[in-house]
Parts: sequence; structure tokens; C-alpha cells
Amino acid sequence: MEGYGILTMANPYFSNVPNFDYVRRVPDALISEYVQVKNLFKRVKVPEDIFGDETNFTKYKIVGDERPDQVAFKVYEDQYLDWLVLLANNVLNFEHELPMTEQAFSKYLLSKYKTEDAFNEVHHYESVEVKNSRGMIMIPKGLQVPETYSVKYYDSGSLVSASNITEAVTNYEYEENIQEERRNIFLLKPIYVTLALNSIEELMPYKPGSSQYVSPEVTKGDNIRLYT
Repeated sequence: MEGYGILTMANPYFSNVPNFDYVRRVPDALISEYVQVKNLFKRVKVPEDIFGDETNFTKYKIVGDERPDQVAFKVYEDQYLDWLVLLANNVLNFEHELPMTEQAFSKYLLSKYKTEDAFNEVHHYESVEVKNSRGMIMIPKGLQVPETYSVKYYDSGSLVSASNITEAVTNYEYEENIQEERRNIFLLKPIYVTLALNSIEELMPYKPGSSQYVSPEVTKGDNIRLYT
């Protein structure tokens, strides 16, 4: 991180998430008894002046079984900024939006395809790259097409018929490609992290005006036991 300096350790994300007083639902609870929990539904809208400018981000490729906290430590020198890695990529579900570990991937394949033999069965066919005599691409590589796909095009005034221009993609290759795509993420450049943290800390607290408002750190839910 040459040129960016060393960032101070940031508080974990949930230390900034405000609380919510939720009415207790256990049978022996008093009718006015509440329990305080973190409001996991409170998710700030990130500042557009920071997150809306793509030049504030840099590309990053997840290596091996790297976790978000490991990426955060490598890039920001602070593992507690793992939430910033997720927020920058709008990740809500680790399993479906980030690459699986090697072990989890193997279990997933067996669960989905049942046998290792099925890993090598054809999932679909894709086009190979086709160029004309001048080197212009007529058919790009990677289009999902039928096995017998063919195409005709004019080349220097002559009609050319191109066939045998597909290749099989196995179930394993298909799933592996998905995992590889998930490795490509964007990270907020370290120079903007402090600005982003300050903005988010300002946006997290509750604002007065609602009947549920208690303080900047707490709101209280409706006591549904009064109506049941």
C-alpha cells in the first residue's frame, strides 16, 4: 500500500450498527418487557460521492481460500474492515456471491451432481472464436450455442460457411468458471477509507421524528403483545 500510509484499526462493523428494542415473546415475559438487539436490518446507503465513482475503486482477484477479513488485512492492514470489502461489492450472501473454499466446492459438486463421473458430463456448448481472412472476429469465443451451431458470413466477397465451431463445457468446468468469476471483485482504494468510515458513522444513527425513536443508538418496536 505504498503511498497510502498506515490506517488505524477500525471498529468492527457491528459496533456502529444501532440497537433495536424488541418486545420479548417468551411466555413468562412481562407485557412491557423488551430485549435489546442489534438492528441487522439497518443498512446504510453508501455515500454516492465515494461509492458512486468507479475511479475510487481498484480491481482485486481473490486468491485461493482467502476470506474477506484476510483481504481487508492485506489491502487495508485491518481485518475488521472485512465489511467494507463486502459492502463495496454489495455482497449479502457469502455462499452465492463469493468463491467457495476448495473443500466447500467439492461438497457442493457432490451434492448437486451426485457422482464424480457426472462432473465430466456435458453441461452446454460454447462457440470458439471465428475470424475472417482479415483477422476480424465474426463469432466471439464463449457464446452458449447448440452443439451443431454453424454460421455463414461473407469474406472478401465470398460466402463462407463455418461449422464445427463449438466446444463442450463440462459440469465441472461450468461450476469452476462461476467460482473464478466470483474471484474478481472491486475494493475501495485505501486513500478513501477514512472518508467512507466517517460518512457511514454519520449515517448509522437514528434520526428523531419517528414514534419508535428513543435515541440516536436505539429505536423501540411496537409492542405487538398489546394487540394480541
